[in-house]
Amino acid sequence: MDEIEITTTQNITIQYELASTWERILAFVIDLIIISLSSLILYAISKALISSSSDILIYLTLLPIIVFYTLFFEFFNNGQSIGKLALKLRVIRVDGEKTSFSNYFMRWMFRIPDIYGSFGGIAFLSIISSTNNQRSGDLLANTVVVSLKKDNRMKLNNLFKLNTKTKYAPVYPEVVRFDEEAMIIVKEVLKRQIKYSNFAHQRALDLLAEKIATELELKVPKNKVDFLKTVLKDYILLTR
Repeated sequence: MDEIEITTTQNITIQYELASTWERILAFVIDLIIISLSSLILYAISKALISSSSDILIYLTLLPIIVFYTLFFEFFNNGQSIGKLALKLRVIRVDGEKTSFSNYFMRWMFRIPDIYGSFGGIAFLSIISSTNNQRSGDLLANTVVVSLKKDNRMKLNNLFKLNTKTKYAPVYPEVVRFDEEAMIIVKEVLKRQIKYSNFAHQRALDLLAEKIATELELKVPKNKVDFLKTVLKDYILLTR
């Protein structure tokens, strides 16, 4: 499977698998089924509650759901519609910045020519011919659809060989508020600092430790490496 390297704002490079064409098509089909079923259910409920002379009100209620479904879910659900969530796909920015509403809006706007206006033909040709499997909307929005690797959690688990017979008490139980991507960044920072041990990587590690300590409402510890290792260990134990 094709891959892409995304450099985050913390100057950490994370490797993602690109979503394949068929994964994206299947996610679209799942979303289409959900839109169709929810529209039919809402139509039936509205029809029972509103008189036939008010059909226009029913359509005005259903239209926003049909039209804005993708934009709504991607913006409020961190780049994932229900179809993408089911297939573990996500929309992210190519430059590693946080995906904004304008990025999602641009992708949504170009669904008309990419998908609906060409029966998916333009999107399909664009995805298979572009370097990072991007349709036109992605290229203009500076986004890419990635697959959240199924083995990410296993990679985290392998960092520490926890003895299940040992009664280890987590030091920072609040780490469960972080998502797995944040912990992968922690893992990458630690790995690069140990491997290269230069000023830039040490600085990245210091900044990350300070940010995590702030999020956990803690005083920044002196030994930041041990702190981040403990954060990872606690996260793995509490979420595995």
